[in-house]
Amino acid sequence: MTTTLAFDVYGTLIDTDGLVSQLRETTGEKAGEFSRIWRDKQLEYSFRRGLMQNYATFAECTRNALDYTCDFCKVSLTVEQKEELLESYRTLPAFNDVEENLQCLKSAGFRLFAFSNGSADAVETVLGAAGIRELFLDVVSVDDLRSFKPNPAVYSHFLRKSGTSGGNAWLISGNPFDVIGAVSAGMRAVWAKRSPEAIFDPWGIEPTLVVSSLAELDESISAYLAVKGIGDR
Repeated sequence: MTTTLAFDVYGTLIDTDGLVSQLRETTGEKAGEFSRIWRDKQLEYSFRRGLMQNYATFAECTRNALDYTCDFCKVSLTVEQKEELLESYRTLPAFNDVEENLQCLKSAGFRLFAFSNGSADAVETVLGAAGIRELFLDVVSVDDLRSFKPNPAVYSHFLRKSGTSGGNAWLISGNPFDVIGAVSAGMRAVWAKRSPEAIFDPWGIEPTLVVSSLAELDESISAYLAVKGIGDR
């Protein structure tokens, strides 16, 4: 059976720090810190809403996180400036290694899916803006479940939507919480460790593979499957 690759979107394919230059116009030297806190709070709010079973879209979590970050960093933004940032979030850039290597993986015979906490509409938009939407068979969002990764039900939802099994599906993610969630749900997972300083959570649950660039995926996964004696790509 053909191997299925589930690509996380934000932080894996799409650079969530892509707004730093725009943020400098309004936050000055705080731009880097502002971007980091905004992203951290965005994820925290999605986790908390998932646990509380009080669903709001990822876009709403992003909006709430922006408001928090403004307060935390003592940055005063107008309603219009906030809306501009939120609109720009819909067209964040892809990392430099994404388009070429997705094309190579598709040509090599892997089945590619985008798998995100973002709404289907938001993911379609950001992938389209980055020029990579056509490389995926489909976009699988959490909308239908009204929950978020790393809820095990979300990974089961992906397997159903993509028509594959956990043993034949790989999550590709730059987010350790996502990798741990996928492995715990019975999938294989690759941690895309984009920074040498990145730290994996010490939970005793390890990624199946670790890569520093998407350019390593084809060779790494193929070698793993060959060693394990597992069928075709």
